Amino acid sequence: MSKKKRRTLSHLRLLRGQRKKAGMPPGSVVYTGEQPAVPQPTLFMLMDYDEAVFEERMLINIEQAFDFKMKSTATWINIDGIQDESLISKVGKHFELHPLVQEDIVDTNQRAKMEEYDGYMYMVLRALQYNYETHEVESEQFSLILAKNYIITFQERPGDVFDQIRPRLRGNKGRARRLGCDYLAYSLIDAIVDHYFVILDVFSERLEALEDQLLNNPSHQVLTRIHELKRELTLMRKNIWPLRELVNAMQRTHSPLVSEPTRLYLRDVYDHTIHIMDTIESLRDVVSGMLEIYLSSLSNRMNAVMKVLAVIATIFMPLSFITGVYGMNFHNMPEMSVGWTYPWGFWAVILTVALTMLIIFRKNKWL
Repeated sequence: MSKKKRRTLSHLRLLRGQRKKAGMPPGSVVYTGEQPAVPQPTLFMLMDYDEAVFEERMLINIEQAFDFKMKSTATWINIDGIQDESLISKVGKHFELHPLVQEDIVDTNQRAKMEEYDGYMYMVLRALQYNYETHEVESEQFSLILAKNYIITFQERPGDVFDQIRPRLRGNKGRARRLGCDYLAYSLIDAIVDHYFVILDVFSERLEALEDQLLNNPSHQVLTRIHELKRELTLMRKNIWPLRELVNAMQRTHSPLVSEPTRLYLRDVYDHTIHIMDTIESLRDVVSGMLEIYLSSLSNRMNAVMKVLAVIATIFMPLSFITGVYGMNFHNMPEMSVGWTYPWGFWAVILTVALTMLIIFRKNKWL
């Protein structure tokens, strides 16, 4: 399936998902994302820890995590799969999540934002990953509930960019186990933001390859790849731009859920988001410059073709005149009575004129 067709199908699914909510009251839990071709089971992972103890388990059902709500240790509950609307409602009821939060968790078209509620904070981000098979950026909604003693994360599908966080929790490395849930929330956000740099590195490599192709062979396929890259950069910019507001709001909030040490780390994430935006703008400028180079190369090639055609037309103008003179139907033409007029007269004049004009063109650097 072509990229254009995949984008069209994705857009149509988005419209169908939004159409499901038409006419429903606010707070309706309706999943608007893409349904998988093969139904996937929802996965539950739980990590409970403090500086002294650590427990990790895969849960059979979400009810097994309910007892950890009131524990004094920090608990991370991760849910892979948000297609089950009844499950989200069950989680929302037990953890006392606002109906609008439950609605946003299953509405996969949210922009990055942070909202404060009584006793918890709700954040939604876009987790981006580069698919090396299709050479496309895949976007996934990542929702996070931050409370005093627990964090609940919701992902659309299994697989994430947190492979460096879990080993730190298991091995009690760094500050992860010493600090609270707010530091874990920072770590998750930081991992998502850092992965943006990985995608931008891939884009930089693709740009370098396209620049070589553009200079050597500015074909229509190169133009198509340039437009695809520009579209993906625009998608990244759209997803990352509101993330700056989220991080900035989180570090400036007066909520007791975010400690002062964590605010310093959030400031570093905010700097990363600015760096990413600057890099995206630089890459967009490079892509725009490549489009100008492509158009200039087409113009130069057209000018070269027109120059050759103009030279040919200019050379044949006097030759056509001579041919027209000798082609006049008159009996009294002195040259017609000489036997060598055609081979030595006509063709000699034709070739002399043509060679003389070529020499003049070459001397004036028109060729």
